[in-house]
Amino acid sequence: MAISQKNIWVAAGDGDLERVKELVEQQAISPNSPDPNTYTPMHAAASYGHIHILDYLISHGGDVNITDSDGDTPLYTVENLETAQYLVEKGAIIDRVNEEGISPILHLLEEFPQVSAFLQSHSSLPPPAIPSDALSAPSQYAQNAASEQLTASLLSSIQDLIDQGVDPETVDAELRRRVEEAVLNGLLDGIALGDQAGVVDSVQRETAHTTPSGAHTRDAPDDDSGAESKRPRTED
Repeated sequence: MAISQKNIWVAAGDGDLERVKELVEQQAISPNSPDPNTYTPMHAAASYGHIHILDYLISHGGDVNITDSDGDTPLYTVENLETAQYLVEKGAIIDRVNEEGISPILHLLEEFPQVSAFLQSHSSLPPPAIPSDALSAPSQYAQNAASEQLTASLLSSIQDLIDQGVDPETVDAELRRRVEEAVLNGLLDGIALGDQAGVVDSVQRETAHTTPSGAHTRDAPDDDSGAESKRPRTED
């Protein structure tokens, strides 16, 4: 596709600032314009982690709380901490739900638990409950769901230790203590956690990719291939 033919949603998803500027400034296309699937340039830029595009769009009227037809704001599409932090700083609402009654915290919990944990740490509400359909599903599914929720909760609880530069051995010891405490206190609402070490390992894998400032090192994809969590971009 020639650069000059990109529409604003593709350009925003590609991080093509020059094309976005051209469309906004010369063709008067709004940063909040929905495509046929109600996906906006704000959603596209957030999904691919293009903060420089978000910065430009917001400076030209982009709404960090614009919703698509599912009631999802750009915050629902993020895949890394940097983008989530940026949107929250710009006024993105965390304590809300979409048309299905799902908050961004719960929406991101399974695939991006560290982002979910960050949002939970800035929420005024208690951690989300495990969906009832998960509890009625096979026990292994319920156990996995419970493990994900505990992992996110633990990531949030040890974030201060990481930010303070506490040595890894101390963080590891504190993490294991909190896992044992969580299970003993029944934080899983009666769902037995088969392998506490598995939860610890899961959290350790996440924190291993965390810088001292809490920024995740995972890069957002450069294109729309193989990313099931992203809305297909309209290229017409």
